[in-house]
Amino acid sequence: MGAETPKQFLELDGVPIAILSLRRLAGCAQISRIIVVTRQEVVEKLQARIAQEHFPQPVMVIKGGDSRQESVAQALKLIPDDVELVLVHDAVRPFVAPEHIARVIEEARRCKAAIVGIPAMDTVKEVKRASLPEDVALITNTVPRERIVLAQTPQVFETRLLKEAFARAEADGVNASDEAGLVERLGYDVHVVHGSERNIKITKPADIALANFYLQLEQKKA
Repeated sequence: MGAETPKQFLELDGVPIAILSLRRLAGCAQISRIIVVTRQEVVEKLQARIAQEHFPQPVMVIKGGDSRQESVAQALKLIPDDVELVLVHDAVRPFVAPEHIARVIEEARRCKAAIVGIPAMDTVKEVKRASLPEDVALITNTVPRERIVLAQTPQVFETRLLKEAFARAEADGVNASDEAGLVERLGYDVHVVHGSERNIKITKPADIALANFYLQLEQKKA
């Protein structure tokens, strides 16, 4: 993002992005408990801000790790094995639709592992860097778009399955960019629930302008 403030604490209409994302999750009656994983230096500050929201579920804020995988692993340690499902959501996806949260939970309850995703609209090329300039790559294959899905969150899994996937990854020294990748390597099927292009991950400065536009649209409908 290039800003001094971490992107999850940047504000849209005066509200931190992380809080907007939490409001979406807290509005789902199927979610009974929330664990927020963040940097050590902002744990107390975030706890105080969350307390102002008076969410119906208990919300715990804990210190995470140096990567997404390490942070989710810290949260998993606090979740009893008898909890049915674990839902993982990016703090910077504040526009996930309530119906998609409910739908992916329903699908995970049915099949043990499900994520939200959208079809790729662009042509997808597989490339290699080879001995080319830094900003150039060599196309090695064109991947049919109908076989490509852009993964989003929430990602929802049976608790025991997700814990097994993390334990195996740690033992094997494997890092993945999302939880589904860890579950896939165990040989389990992961289903994709069709999401929305509005469920953006706010990452770049241009995403802030788009996020403000989506927020204005929602406010007009309210």
